[in-house]
Amino acid sequence: MAVVFGPVTQPARSDRMRSSADAALRADPVAWLSSVQADGRPHVAPVWFHWDGERIVAFSKPTARKIANLRARPTVMVAVGTPGPEFDVELIEATAELPDRPASEMMPEGFDAKYRELLRRAGLTAQRFAEVYSQPIVLRPTRFLGYGGRGWQRAGGFAT
Repeated sequence: MAVVFGPVTQPARSDRMRSSADAALRADPVAWLSSVQADGRPHVAPVWFHWDGERIVAFSKPTARKIANLRARPTVMVAVGTPGPEFDVELIEATAELPDRPASEMMPEGFDAKYRELLRRAGLTAQRFAEVYSQPIVLRPTRFLGYGGRGWQRAGGFAT
């Protein structure tokens, strides 16, 4: 069971978690988007994204499983962070929106710079990426949940 610290019950801890999530969202190239399929099974997919401090903007092929899932159930979980020695992975509950605008219009400034090397390795330009992954996904965080860190040093271990 995840331990949730909301802004009303523990503002200092919530601020630290949001700060930790903010750092991961700014630095990491991939977030893991978890949605729910029609039959109730989970679906997890990696996404390239941009974080502007308020929302996460990702892109998908319009026929991808995650898009059908989000149309039916827009509540999601996003995982971001590096599971290194401190296993500091951030979990973020969010609500998804599927704007009816082309990805090229929603692609934030700096997206191509952030993904320059990955685009090159994939043989894509930012323009071609926007053509293929033409469905924008806007994720609006509703809660930041803590997970990992040096949980093994506290009684009870990790919060899950």
